[in-house]
Amino acid sequence: MGSFVLTCCSTVDMKKEFFEQRQIPYVCFHYTMDGATYPDDLGQSIPFPEFYSRIAKGATPVTSQVNVEEYCDFFEPFLKEGKDILHLTLSSGISGTYNSACVAREEMSSRYPERTIVIVDSLGASAGYGLLIDAVADLRDKGVSLEEAREWTEDNKLFVHHWFFSTDLTSFKRGGRISATSAMLGTVLNICPLMNIDETGHLIPRQKIRTKKKAIQEIINTMEAHAKGGRDYSGKCFLSYSACEDDAREVAALVEERFPNLSGKVMLNSIGAVIGSHTGPGTVALFFWGDKRTD
Repeated sequence: MGSFVLTCCSTVDMKKEFFEQRQIPYVCFHYTMDGATYPDDLGQSIPFPEFYSRIAKGATPVTSQVNVEEYCDFFEPFLKEGKDILHLTLSSGISGTYNSACVAREEMSSRYPERTIVIVDSLGASAGYGLLIDAVADLRDKGVSLEEAREWTEDNKLFVHHWFFSTDLTSFKRGGRISATSAMLGTVLNICPLMNIDETGHLIPRQKIRTKKKAIQEIINTMEAHAKGGRDYSGKCFLSYSACEDDAREVAALVEERFPNLSGKVMLNSIGAVIGSHTGPGTVALFFWGDKRTD
């Protein structure tokens, strides 16, 4: 085990077993649905099938980020144990949680001046954020210092690609990600927009693709165009999805066929409640290491 504690937010959208096996503590976002507030606890409070079923029936969950007090409460037990912390946050391009974490760092540093808390903006989300923290956990386990891990993370986070498409534009429209007109036309014309997260951590629509079948082919072609080594890509590939497991498995099978040197099988995870509140059901997201993200 390394010389520091590696932590993150629940919005990495990985399974509970992942955090336990990699020894990565996480702090939960929250969401309110049907008048009740829940922690974004990896589907434990509300199983993902039920969560997305409620959205499909008209529920409109509202999310809230981790606030300063929650961050302080999360950090303090590790500081009391005499441990330094490297915390990666959800992208500042889609959440204010990075700023909250930085304020909490200043407050806790005044209480524990002998300890170091490093906050890194992942500029990523969902299992792309998870792919990054998985790599940092590898460095931690190799015994690198906190500063070396911070420097590597800052230098490499933009090499993680986030590409996704959606067959249901309702939640994107509600959240202002796309206009009402675009959502209506997209539904009528059976358009599946292909989107990514850019180098500033913002969600950007890239292509309007007619039919899910073509969108699936295009996301595979996009991975080939950007993955490190092209078809010879030998890194890990993570995939997350929201209530569309069959589509996700089809994409995963095509990735494994197109990239025979992949490091293991494609890892599939459900998109969690906070990210899923904004995507709704019907989203497939693909994450891999590639060329540096630029607009």
